[in-house]
Amino acid sequence: MRGVKLFEEFVKKGVAKKIHPDFKRAASFRAKAEKKNKLMRERLEKLGLTDESAEDYIETSYDIIMFLIRAKMYSDGYASSGVGAHEAEVSYLRNLHFTENEVQLADELRYFRNGILYYETILDKEYAKKVLAFLEVIYLKLKKILEGDQ
Repeated sequence: MRGVKLFEEFVKKGVAKKIHPDFKRAASFRAKAEKKNKLMRERLEKLGLTDESAEDYIETSYDIIMFLIRAKMYSDGYASSGVGAHEAEVSYLRNLHFTENEVQLADELRYFRNGILYYETILDKEYAKKVLAFLEVIYLKLKKILEGDQ
């Protein structure tokens, strides 16, 4: 897998754009992330993690992370759309001082989630465990960053 481009490259290409900060939209994305996270945790507690449920947890984890990144982008006055938008959002993690390893893990998750949706990629319980562990770390970091916006 190739490295993630710098966020500024996505801005230059017009995939990410500078906008007026939109705190209402940011709050909406944050609320969606919190709701999805709560429901996924309840589901994990009740049903557990199996090879059959792994892909659902992976997709939901991805959605949660992306909602939080978008919330921060909207708070900071950025939006992305079109081809490469998800890559731009992952790239934005660097601007939030995440480690390169965290950026690469988020991009790997983006890549595999895309595979699940469009290329019939099959992922198992072991990969889902890795994703859920990553979600634990990145969720708390992003929430802490977003708390500074309030």
